[in-house]
Amino acid sequence: MAAALLRRALHLRRALPSPPRAILPARRVLSSFTTTPTPTPTQQNSSSTTTIDLSSDESRRRLINRLVYRSKQRGFLELDLVLGSWVEQHIHSMDEANIRSLLHVLDLENPDLWKWLTGQEQPPEAVNSNPVFIAVKSKVTDNLSKHSSPETRSAPGQPWVRGWDDKRGIDGPKYGNQ
Repeated sequence: MAAALLRRALHLRRALPSPPRAILPARRVLSSFTTTPTPTPTQQNSSSTTTIDLSSDESRRRLINRLVYRSKQRGFLELDLVLGSWVEQHIHSMDEANIRSLLHVLDLENPDLWKWLTGQEQPPEAVNSNPVFIAVKSKVTDNLSKHSSPETRSAPGQPWVRGWDDKRGIDGPKYGNQ
């Protein structure tokens, strides 16, 4: 049955005329695929080149939607949840300076940002003085303090090395999450 349907579909495809295809010279095709050099750390990052237009309601709405999307779709589940919910709650009351600070936080790499927010590593001074980073870090620290037992936490400045199987045994903690 499936083979017969496939044959009919192929026959129908051959019977119908195909749309004309534009034939481009090879030079035009190859010139359209130019590579751009990746920026070095000494070059300006994308947050300094992003224009912040808060002049109209429509431009402000677009900027807010773009920033909420960037904060919720980072590809790092923990940061998607933590950063996305924080931005969604606070973005509407931000002024231009705070939005610039948020852009700097959004430009940080996921693993580094997560280690800095959770206290596994000490952030650089430029990041540690960012008001948005300070607010998000205090939210993460409060949540960790409220929802995890002290026995399951690692020492400040140390990476998390414990796993879920550390909770087994007689002397292991009965609840909590690192």
